[in-house]
Amino acid sequence: MDLKQLSYFVTIVDQMSFSKAAQILHISQPSLSNAIKNLESELGFQLLERNTRNIGITEAGQILYTRAVHLLLEMDIVKKEMIEVKHIGKGELQIGMIESVKHWIPKVILQYIQEFPDVRIKLTEVLSGADVKNSLRNYETHLIITNQYIQEDDITTIPLYHEKLVLLLHVNHPLVKHESITLKDLTEEAFIISSEGFQTRQDVLNAFDMEGIKPIIKYEIERFETALSLVRENIGVTLIPENYLQGPQDLSIVKRPVDSAGVNRIVYLTFLKNRYVSPAIHAFINKTNAFFN
Repeated sequence: MDLKQLSYFVTIVDQMSFSKAAQILHISQPSLSNAIKNLESELGFQLLERNTRNIGITEAGQILYTRAVHLLLEMDIVKKEMIEVKHIGKGELQIGMIESVKHWIPKVILQYIQEFPDVRIKLTEVLSGADVKNSLRNYETHLIITNQYIQEDDITTIPLYHEKLVLLLHVNHPLVKHESITLKDLTEEAFIISSEGFQTRQDVLNAFDMEGIKPIIKYEIERFETALSLVRENIGVTLIPENYLQGPQDLSIVKRPVDSAGVNRIVYLTFLKNRYVSPAIHAFINKTNAFFN
C-alpha cells in the first residue's frame, strides 16, 4: 500500500465513480480499477461494492477512507512546509483578514516589502470562527487577523487592539439630532446585524444583554458593505467597527457614538503554534504585532 493507491481510492470515493475519478487522476479507467483490486488483494478485504449502476463503500473501506484522507492531508502539509524551507525570503505569504483591517494593513505591508521585496502576498477574507480554524489548520493561510477569540491548543491568539463599535444612521433618521444615543434608544429600530457564527454579532448582542434589553433583528448580513447599503436606503440601523469606516465618507450615512461601555471589540492575530514558517513569514507576524504593541 502506497500513497498513490490511497490517493486513487480517496478520489474514487469522493466521486463515487471510477470514470470520473480516472478523468481527474489522468489515468485510464482499467488502470485505476486494477490499482484498487491490487490494494484490496494486498489488504485482504473488499473496500468498494461495485454494481452496474453505482459504487458503495464497505465498512472496512470507510475506515481506510477516513485514515487516508488524514494521511494525504498531512503529506500535503509536509510538501508545503518543504517549499517554505526552500524559498527563504521568497515564496508566498498568505494572510487571512476581516474587513475592518483594510485601512491599516497596507501600512504594515509597506514596511514589510522594504525588507522582503520578493515575497508574493495573498490577502483573503476569513470571517467566521470556524473559517479561521479551518483556514489555519488546512494551511490555506499563514496567519489571520480576526475579531474571533480562538482558544485552541494548536493555535496562538494574540490581542492586537480594541476598537469601538459606532452607530450608523441615515442622514434623515430622527436619532441624528440626539446629542447622546444609548442602546435603549435602538430597541424599536429595525436592526442590522452580522449572521450567526460571526463574533461581531455576539459582541453587539452582549452589549444589549449587559443593559437587559434586546434589539429587533430585522436584517442579517455577512459583510459590512451590505449593512451600509441598507442604512443608505434608511431601512435600518447598525453598529459597525470604527476602523471599517476610515476613508471617504458617504454623505447619506451619519456615524454616531453610543453611550455604552459594551460597544467595543478586540482584534487578534492568530497562527498555528507548531507550523514551520520561514523567517520572512515570521517577520510579518512580528511587524504586525509591533505595529500595535
